[in-house]
Amino acid sequence: MKPAEIHGTVEPGFEEVAVEYAAVVAAEQGEAGSQLAVVRHGRRVVDLWSGAGVTGDTLTGIYSSSKGVSSLVVALLVQEGLLRLDRPVAADWPEFAAAGKESVTLRDLLTHRSGIVGIDAGTSVAELADDRVVAALVAGQRPHWRLGSAYGYAGFVAFAMVNEVVRRVTGHSLQEHFRERVRESRALDVYLGLPAEQEHRYLPIRPWLATPEQERRFWSDTPGARSLLGIAFALNSTPPVDQVELANDPGVRALGPASVGGVGSARGLAALYAAAISETDSGPALLHADTLGEFTMAHSVGGDLVSGPSAHFALGFQAMGLRMPVLGARAFGHDGSAGSLAYADPDSGIALGYTRRRFAFAWNFPEHARLAAVVARCATANHPLSS
Repeated sequence: MKPAEIHGTVEPGFEEVAVEYAAVVAAEQGEAGSQLAVVRHGRRVVDLWSGAGVTGDTLTGIYSSSKGVSSLVVALLVQEGLLRLDRPVAADWPEFAAAGKESVTLRDLLTHRSGIVGIDAGTSVAELADDRVVAALVAGQRPHWRLGSAYGYAGFVAFAMVNEVVRRVTGHSLQEHFRERVRESRALDVYLGLPAEQEHRYLPIRPWLATPEQERRFWSDTPGARSLLGIAFALNSTPPVDQVELANDPGVRALGPASVGGVGSARGLAALYAAAISETDSGPALLHADTLGEFTMAHSVGGDLVSGPSAHFALGFQAMGLRMPVLGARAFGHDGSAGSLAYADPDSGIALGYTRRRFAFAWNFPEHARLAAVVARCATANHPLSS
């Protein structure tokens, strides 16, 4: 197979990123395609892409990197006093109090501590596309653990629940707040609900590549459909929800469910996180110091009942500094099932966005740590953008 060509630019001092990205493409991506963008102190310093048909402007599904987009909206609403983190969800959404959930707070939803990890009865792609449908389906469910005793990643439903709180309190959805207050005002190429006129820019996610023997071994070791992991990722559905189908479904893209339905580019993701922490050409930093401190503080660490011991969470965001210690302790962001990665590191002023168009086998993305490490090295080296 002909090696994939690397396109784009890097600023002086970040040349090593281009070398490492080329190695990642050769080892991990093949012809499927990926993008990498890095912003430092509000200025883009890395802008790279590869793969057939991929450009720097290409859009693709970002899966759970959508949760980072949604968390930024929640942080803004908390910052403005419109949402209260420790207010019981049921105070604004009475139906949610069913089955012993009357004490669950917005903070619990954001940190995957509510005990609701998915739709117990199973679901479909069409239902998962609509956050209001998902909220109605989970409102009456009984938690899978006692509040305060554990946490477990609610991959498909976490921000449908958060979205219902946002809608009940403000009268507008997360998607509406994001579009009107963040995306349009900051000219960001990230979407929770892809406009029809942008559909031509979308390139679909491709399935992972694996031999029949690899597939057999993987599924034989995967927890059953009725396990917490099975419920969280809708493997308990008939048929089980296919994650590739989920992102590539036009209805999902159009509605942009707040947990998994985002669409974007690496440039867009890097610009989003840069706007969160830094002054940029589009305006001052979105998050104040106190808000940033609250939302980057570790909340759920040490033993996710769905995703395992390395799934550390801040408030809405993943605690990236704990997941990848090469980053600063306050680094925050979110990755996605196909391998997207987006984060900000306030201590270095770095914001990174990465997308890829092919699932890695068994949701294993070792290039994340490689790319984060080389970007961190370049950021701390002696170059013109050093602070």
